[in-house]
Order: sequence, then structure tokens, then C-alpha cells
Amino acid sequence: MMRTAARLLFHFIVVFASFCSAQQLLQVPREDGAQTTLRVDAPTSGGCAPLALISPGAGGSENGYRYLAEGLQADGWRAIVMGHKESGRAALTSDIQEQHGVKRGLRELVDNPKAYEARLRDIAAALRWAETSCKAPYVALIGHSMGARTVMVEAGAGNKLGIRGQDRFDAYVAMSPDGPDPMFPENAWSGIRKPMLILTGTRDKSMQTGEYKSRTIPYDSMPPGCKWLGVIDGATHMNFAGVGFAGTTEKITLMETRAFLDGLRGGKCEGPVKTGGIALKNK
Repeated sequence: MMRTAARLLFHFIVVFASFCSAQQLLQVPREDGAQTTLRVDAPTSGGCAPLALISPGAGGSENGYRYLAEGLQADGWRAIVMGHKESGRAALTSDIQEQHGVKRGLRELVDNPKAYEARLRDIAAALRWAETSCKAPYVALIGHSMGARTVMVEAGAGNKLGIRGQDRFDAYVAMSPDGPDPMFPENAWSGIRKPMLILTGTRDKSMQTGEYKSRTIPYDSMPPGCKWLGVIDGATHMNFAGVGFAGTTEKITLMETRAFLDGLRGGKCEGPVKTGGIALKNK
């Protein structure tokens, strides 16, 4: 009995040590002297893994989107969720109080050019840190809500804030992007050339229009060239962040994201998986 218990304890220690070595919470320096927080989920296998940076929505943190980061890690990716302090929970709470309302406070934050400048610095810091160990063979940027807006800016979308990304990634995934609004003009996405997967849901209400269809406008505006749009039946805005009854949304989001990125890594734009619960189209 004692030998059995000892073996079980040894197995637990090995598994726990492996888990700890695969997941890290880090503070890394930005070029402006500030620090950015990263949660890193790395595969335990050797070699230089492909890299996926995940940009949360307004009010989010490095502790969110675990389903996505851990799912990509299991698929062989090094997944990093960025903290984005300047547009995190404290910043959103402050704007809500100053604007005397959730919607106006959220609008204030997502249209703040300084918040995007900080997000781009976070991305640069994460890329710089990742490259200290190896140069990833493939890099992708994934974002939800304000993170999706960040994805669009980095990929080359025009905007009224004067913010310019550097298009440093091989592919992009945007969950719950926004159509024309105080930040993005009409046809803002016409200059995006890299592969992109856009995901939204039939209950993913836009802050600008109150319905989900405006979230598909960026796809319509983009030129052809490995662009995919997926609309998940019944998915709400916060389901993509893993909030609420999000199991189905999480499962489909992870499945489609992995299929899209793994296909591109293999040199083909085969696109996401055609399955129940999601309507897909491509160009």
C-alpha cells in the first residue's frame, strides 16, 4: 500500500512539475519602460514552437481565454495571453465611472488611441521576449472585441485614431470585430492582405448597431486571399471570452482556429472545419 501511495505521489510530482514548466506568468519590459504581464502556455515537447499571441477585450487580463491558450498549447503552439494593463479592468472601471455609464465608458476606452499604442507596445514586448529563446517558425495574432480591433490595426486596417500597426504576423484571427464606427471608417479593412479568420455569433450584439451583422462588414471589405468568416449559431459576445454558457462557442472557436492556423502552417489555406453550429464562407 505504501509503495502504491509513493508511486502515486511521484507521478503527481512529475505531472505537476511538467505543468509548472509549461505555464508561466511573467512581467516583461516594454520599450517605454513600463512592464507588461504575459501568461505563457508552452508545449512540453522540444523544438521551437509556433507562436500565438492572444489579445483580450477591454477589461480583460492575462488570466482570460484559457480555453483558447491551453487548446493551442495542446496542439503544439506556444500561446501567450497579454495583460494590456492600460485597457484592463481598472481602466474600464475608471472610464465607466467618469462617463456615468457602461456603454459610454466602454466607448471611451475602445476609441482611446493611447490604449492602442500601449497594446502595440505589449505586442512588441511579447514578441521580443519570445525571440530570446527561439525564432518561431510561424506567428499568429488572435484577439477578441477590443483585441479584435487591435488585430485589425496591426494587420493594416485604416482608422480615425492615427494608429498604425506593423503587420508583424503570418496570420490573424479576429473574434467579434467591429464594423464602421467612430474608430473605423467605411472600407477600413480593404488594405489587409494577410490570411484572416473572423468569428462572430448570431447573438454577438454590436455596440454600434445592436446586432451581429455589422461584425461581418470587415470580412466583406477585405480583398480575397485566404479570408474566412464564421458565424456561430447562438454565440454571444462574452461567450468568446469563455463567459456564460460558453461550452459550445469555446469548442467551435478552438476547433476552427486550430484548423485555420494549422492549415496555413502546412502551406495551404484549407480553411476551418465545416461542422454543425457554424456558418462559414471564404474568399
